Amino acid sequence: MKILYTVFVLLLFFNVNSVAQVQGSLRGKVIDSLSSEPLAYSNVLVEELNIGASTDERGYFYIPSVRAGNTYNLLVSYIGYTSKRISVKILGNRITDVNIKLHPSVIHLPEAEKIGERFNLQNEPDVSMQRIFSRELELLPKGIETDLFRSIQNLPGVKSTGDVSARYYVRGGASNQNLVLMDDVTLYTPFHALGLFSAIDPDVINFVEFYKGGFPTQFNGRLSSILKVTTKDGNKNRFGGSASGSFLTAKVFVEGPIPDGSFFISGRKSHTNKILKKFFNDKNVPAEFYDFSFKANYSNPIFMENAKFTVEGFYSHDNLDNPDPLQEDFNCTNNFFSARYFQWITNSPVFYEIQMSQSSYSAEVNPNLSKTRAKKNTLYDFTLNASVTFVLDNKNEVSGGLKVIKIDNNLKLENNRGAITDINATGANISFFLKYKLLSNKNFSADFGSRFNFTRLASGSAGQFSFEPRVNLLYKIFPWAAFTASWGIYNQELTTLIDENEIVSVFEPWIITPSYLNPATAFHYIIGLKINPVNNFTFDVEGYYKYIKNLPALNEQKYFPEDPDLIAGIGEAYGLEALAKYSTGIFNLSAGYSLSWAFKEINGYKYHPRYDSRHSVNLSFAVSLGNGWEASTLWNYNSGLPFTQLTGYINKLYFDDFAARSFYFQPYTLLASKNLGRLPDYHRLDVGVSKKFTIAYVKFYVDVSVLNVYNRNNLFYFDRKTGKRVDMLPLLPTATIKVEI
Repeated sequence: MKILYTVFVLLLFFNVNSVAQVQGSLRGKVIDSLSSEPLAYSNVLVEELNIGASTDERGYFYIPSVRAGNTYNLLVSYIGYTSKRISVKILGNRITDVNIKLHPSVIHLPEAEKIGERFNLQNEPDVSMQRIFSRELELLPKGIETDLFRSIQNLPGVKSTGDVSARYYVRGGASNQNLVLMDDVTLYTPFHALGLFSAIDPDVINFVEFYKGGFPTQFNGRLSSILKVTTKDGNKNRFGGSASGSFLTAKVFVEGPIPDGSFFISGRKSHTNKILKKFFNDKNVPAEFYDFSFKANYSNPIFMENAKFTVEGFYSHDNLDNPDPLQEDFNCTNNFFSARYFQWITNSPVFYEIQMSQSSYSAEVNPNLSKTRAKKNTLYDFTLNASVTFVLDNKNEVSGGLKVIKIDNNLKLENNRGAITDINATGANISFFLKYKLLSNKNFSADFGSRFNFTRLASGSAGQFSFEPRVNLLYKIFPWAAFTASWGIYNQELTTLIDENEIVSVFEPWIITPSYLNPATAFHYIIGLKINPVNNFTFDVEGYYKYIKNLPALNEQKYFPEDPDLIAGIGEAYGLEALAKYSTGIFNLSAGYSLSWAFKEINGYKYHPRYDSRHSVNLSFAVSLGNGWEASTLWNYNSGLPFTQLTGYINKLYFDDFAARSFYFQPYTLLASKNLGRLPDYHRLDVGVSKKFTIAYVKFYVDVSVLNVYNRNNLFYFDRKTGKRVDMLPLLPTATIKVEI
């Protein structure tokens, strides 16, 4: 602790660029000329000095310590936009502000647009992070429709248990170890149709940052991954919108200006469940869902200079209403409301942000006349988040933040005897982080700091303290290659109750980890190599090791009421991942491979979890054919997933009442040791063709995709009662049409 504090103090006051001549700083914002949407992570290069920067998620860039009194040429570039060169005179001892508008380009100019990308790639110590822009989601075959979660499953290190679920598993971690943030607000169950699709409408997405591990100190609360979704702001210049329909949903998107700001409104609803039968092996699935989101931004240049106030809301609902009274019903809601204020202080290298949000989740199973028992789970999350960043004259950054969370949680269960268990819990914690980002050295950069957590403050006790130090490093060995490394500690207080013997789980309730268990803790170790020899080609390879202690698991050996419901286990995962990308203005090629192992140890028994797959290969290719035509193909391969084998049946004696006046025999399944078997390998080929055209002021987009082109019979499971084989998705053609005004 003392060593970390000493290093922070030394770096804070150490400035290698102290010079006598007068200097100034350059700050600006890069936006779309048509909509005024900020262009996040565009590149800005001062040509005469060969120095540059990338814009942040809000479109801002900052270049300190530029010699004053001179006029410089700025070359600004962004993929999909025409590069722009402007002249700027730097004023002494102050910040020179500039706003830059880029115009969308019909013809890609990758050489110009990639200027500065290698600078950003090899100077930002972002380990195990993939940045995905909305346009990249459109490059792959759509399937039913474009889906964020199914897209990230094509990345090395991300696993799925089959076609029937969009749930994803990252580097040997369970799905409840993934944090999904929509504009920095937690979504607890961001799925539709029993987990088949993402609840986040792709039309509202601006870009996504996906951390598979080694995530920096501003993130907390999960053990395995962070999926941060940043939405659009809405068109500030004119009103517009789009409407689209697929075999599954119909949706609308409207955006436009308001005084000193902008807004968008998005809505989506399922209109048929026939397509769902293909995912569930022709079983009737009477599921319907809808989602709604809105966002409004306000920024008055007179009394809110370099500032923005944003309000945002999201509502998602799923309903499974079975007409058969012998089948249970299910409904689920997930919503949030958020208010945020951001400001970059005038003529200062300091910016800050304050956000308040309320997120809630509710799920309920209504048994009707089925043998299923009633279940209900609710969670209410109130969060206050504040952060501040100070950019030093040598480009290094010091950041800090405070986060306060209060959670009210309820779980109501009914057992086979009709007794109801009603569990209420309240959790509260206060955490703050402090980190230093070293960017001044040409060949070495670092991002290190720690989180300090005070947890379980609502339990009436003194609470617990935890310390989460983290380090991300990058060292450039050549102008086109760099080594990366990461180490960190991560804690998680929430978990879900998951029965690992269930093939598809509808109800996975969130609970606060009981006080008799310590929060789960993960240790990440990552090393990697980034190669970017030419502007159009990148190659990343990473090796990782993850160890988890205090991993909560259901106590399958509970025999007495006083026995705990949950016990602590151990998790372990390690592997190697490689990803190569080659892109030009005409085609994009991506190839990914992962070799991985995952283990759990519960009650002294060590086994592979259901999502452990040794080998994974993902190949994608997209090409622009001209005149608005595009084609794409995607091939996935995964080695077989573990499953628990069936060894036989016995006639088990059951009693209808305590007096044993009525009894009967019923076959009881005997299982082998957990997950010793392996399913056959999985592979699938998808293809898609799309066409864009314009009539008058209306743009049309038509897409036709075919899933599982060669109709591979990928085994999902064998029904233990009937012995019937259940396969995954067969050959399935789909179509989508979109109209944009």
